[in-house]
Amino acid sequence: MSESDKTAPTPNRRSAAEGILERLAFESLKEQRRARRWGIFFKLLLVGYVTVALALALGYQFESRLGTHTAVVDIDGVIAASGDVDADSVVEGLRAAFESDDSAGVIIRINSPGGSPVQAGYINTEIKRLRTLYPDKPLYAVVTDMCASGGYYVAAAADKIFVDRASIVGSIGVLIDGFGFVGTMDKLGVERRLITAGKFKGMLDPFSPVEPDANAHVQALVNKIHEQFIDIVREGRGERLVDDPDLFTGLFWTGEQALALGLADALGSTAQVARDVIGAEELIDYTAQDDLFERFAQQVGVAFARTLGTEALTRTFTLR
Repeated sequence: MSESDKTAPTPNRRSAAEGILERLAFESLKEQRRARRWGIFFKLLLVGYVTVALALALGYQFESRLGTHTAVVDIDGVIAASGDVDADSVVEGLRAAFESDDSAGVIIRINSPGGSPVQAGYINTEIKRLRTLYPDKPLYAVVTDMCASGGYYVAAAADKIFVDRASIVGSIGVLIDGFGFVGTMDKLGVERRLITAGKFKGMLDPFSPVEPDANAHVQALVNKIHEQFIDIVREGRGERLVDDPDLFTGLFWTGEQALALGLADALGSTAQVARDVIGAEELIDYTAQDDLFERFAQQVGVAFARTLGTEALTRTFTLR
């Protein structure tokens, strides 16, 4: 046998090598097809997202030209910058509702246990401003399940408040809450080491004893915000309020009881108010909606802030 015959690949070796090359080529082709399919998928997803966004935008503009209608803006959930409802979104919807030439009136539909006095105050102030700019366009608050505390802070700015008999209304008060673990730490033999610059800088620390002076200061702040809340309700409701010593104690009532106390004006649903009071039965929702990516980014930001923040810094005054 010659040297060339010794080095030449045998048929078996050749077929095995060819088989490996074929499998590699086939796998490469499969990978290319897989990558192409994923590329097509993401392109279709992007096209779908853009299409939906455009449809919503065009639909919103189209709806505003449907003719005479009643504009609806929803407040559904906790009113807070990082909660279910934030002031900027509500104000955006209210402005669009008032500015529409075809809206005969505006309904702010409320189902809220309360929230931030600042956020509720923003909305209340903007409602009063818009009512001044558009004096011929009424704004009514319609309560569904609940209009408590910060929710009522907003409702007080409306021309009239409509409720259901079983709605929960009121809770005109302010709170700031937290926990204290001092006794638990003593039992566990854990020592709290807190370094601050400023006598009262750590006054809301849950692992430190409550100082009387600090507690008095926080109580004064709560009382002041409560006074502001009461002034807003008195300004909005005026002589419709009855003289009841429990009115501003933080108690809440059914919608039927709220009528007797002057906290509400009449029974009514959104559709009923639109049809019988405003006179424009067609309802169009002007509630501002964040897109999916904005909501995701907001939740990530809130979670990150909560992770970095301390208990003392994240504690806030709440109307509920």
